[in-house]
Amino acid sequence: MTSKVISIVLGGGQGSRLSPLTATRSKPAVPIAGKYRLVDIPISNCLHSGITRIYVLTQFNSASLNKHIKNTYHFSSFSDAFVDILAAEQTPSSVAWFQGTADAVRQSLHHLAVHEFEYVLILSGDQLYQMDFEDMINHHIETNAEISIATIPVDAADVPGFGILKTDENNMITSFIEKPKSNFESWASEVSPEMQAEGRVYLASMGIYIFNRKLLYDLLEGNERTDFGKEIIPQSIEGHRVASYQYEGYWTDIGTIPSFFEANLGLTDNIPKFNLFDKNPIYTRARMLPPSKISGTLMEKSIVADGCIINAKQITHSIIGIRTRIGVNTIIENCYVMGSDNYQTLEQIAESKESASPIMGIGDNCHIKNAIIDKNTYIGDNVTINCGEKLEDGDYGTHTVQDGIVVVKKRAIIPSGTVI
Repeated sequence: MTSKVISIVLGGGQGSRLSPLTATRSKPAVPIAGKYRLVDIPISNCLHSGITRIYVLTQFNSASLNKHIKNTYHFSSFSDAFVDILAAEQTPSSVAWFQGTADAVRQSLHHLAVHEFEYVLILSGDQLYQMDFEDMINHHIETNAEISIATIPVDAADVPGFGILKTDENNMITSFIEKPKSNFESWASEVSPEMQAEGRVYLASMGIYIFNRKLLYDLLEGNERTDFGKEIIPQSIEGHRVASYQYEGYWTDIGTIPSFFEANLGLTDNIPKFNLFDKNPIYTRARMLPPSKISGTLMEKSIVADGCIINAKQITHSIIGIRTRIGVNTIIENCYVMGSDNYQTLEQIAESKESASPIMGIGDNCHIKNAIIDKNTYIGDNVTINCGEKLEDGDYGTHTVQDGIVVVKKRAIIPSGTVI
């Protein structure tokens, strides 16, 4: 049945909660795990599920995402498979940018119309999970649903952050409430014994939807409703068959700096909740990089991507991204270092040393803790980051602080001897 499905990956808005990582890139283009982009997650899930016709909808800072898609997803000339970008555009019928998730899909319907399909799978571009969408599609068909919503059981502490759904004995959704703050005990649904044992008895929407083709067009055309979660879904429950597809695996919404930081460092666990070593790999851009070179470094619970040159003293509970250079006697703790887009030449490195300016990467004798180092940064020697008193949240030019996490901005230059 997957041949009858087209997938739409929503690129999201400005991504202000992930700032400054989204200052020059869209949310789906944010690097994760040292070598991937967030958009690689939903696309890889689609491809492993046999869904090979995928549109990615974007409008903010889409240049790097366009480049990544173009350089990554190539298919045979004899195949109808594609991963295409649909950016917000002015047309005779619409002169405005996307006003929400539903409006983005509405403005893109004319691009879908040229294809044969029966179902539309709508996904978010900023979530970390592994799901077989074929199971969800089969469940959608077996239940004779017109709309299916992927749901995940959550506990009472998490309820205020989600749209919560109530289901009947047939897994049909009977009611919906958006981010309730209190008095939601009656919203518990039937879940598996494992979920009950953990107190996860409330079904939260994951922002993953399947729509029958005709109904999607009927719901979007001729009106101004802009959002699936706030308008389309709640207004469809009473008049249409809306099914819940319960998912009990690992899933997290990467919408804030703390959640992004936690999700990435969680990948270094002995048995991570999101398994990069699964039989179904995450597809990403194939880079012709040399293997990483590590000298004199004590390394524990860390991930190192390709093309790195590391002479650090110690790296603990950290992710080191592609082409990262780290100097001697440097200590990295609880950090995500995203790496670089290119190498400096030996001549450029020599010129930097002569002028006493930092080279790209992290210099000698540094101590960096609880930080995200964005791409193409220049951190000099003897730099100390987040190793003293608790830092106040705020934007400090070259870096920001959020919930104790220092984010060094892309292309920032941190002079030697700096203490943050």
